Amino acid sequence: MTSKLQMLAIGLAALLGATGASGQDNIVKLGISAYTTHSHTNGVIGVGVPEGADAQTGNATTLLLVFERKLGPNLGAELALGLPPRIKAKATGSVAFLGDEVLTSKFVAPTFFLNYHFGQDGDTWRPYVGGGVNFTRFINIRSKLAPDVALGDSTGLAAQAGIDFALNRRWSVFASLAALQVKSKLVASGATVLQSTIDFRPIVYSFGTAYHF
Repeated sequence: MTSKLQMLAIGLAALLGATGASGQDNIVKLGISAYTTHSHTNGVIGVGVPEGADAQTGNATTLLLVFERKLGPNLGAELALGLPPRIKAKATGSVAFLGDEVLTSKFVAPTFFLNYHFGQDGDTWRPYVGGGVNFTRFINIRSKLAPDVALGDSTGLAAQAGIDFALNRRWSVFASLAALQVKSKLVASGATVLQSTIDFRPIVYSFGTAYHF
């Protein structure tokens, strides 16, 4: 985990500290992201919890904000942020009778990408791919089953692919697909202590507009 945090810090330093180069510009994107979790767990365990107890997290949609600093004609350092979306978890398995909203949480998930843009400045279509690091922190966690609930932070690798379509020299529209590594340990304390590890495996679909300057 430490090495991934170091990668994120180095990437942010490059993003904020890159010096001007010939042909370099900046890109600001505003759009919508659909966050699909594809979650899996190792089950829910605890004293008095029936065998086969489990939970499944739902999807979320949020507003996306991206800043990319071009490091050259084809390379760019990108920081992607979103308004903290809310996700819900439903009980499954032997405890499915507990309902569709046994846990709710919001999360913040800044993600750094180092992107490679194909083609050259002035092209109408510019596909790109990127790799980097995601950090996810869960906030405002609530459960009707326990008064004290915690979800651990997650640091994992990230990858994306996307395409920009130029409307003119300054404006474009974009669409992208990103895959993130997000894993968190759940601990809920009440009449008993419930534990689980959630592997979210999110795929994020995004689209919106971009301004180049």
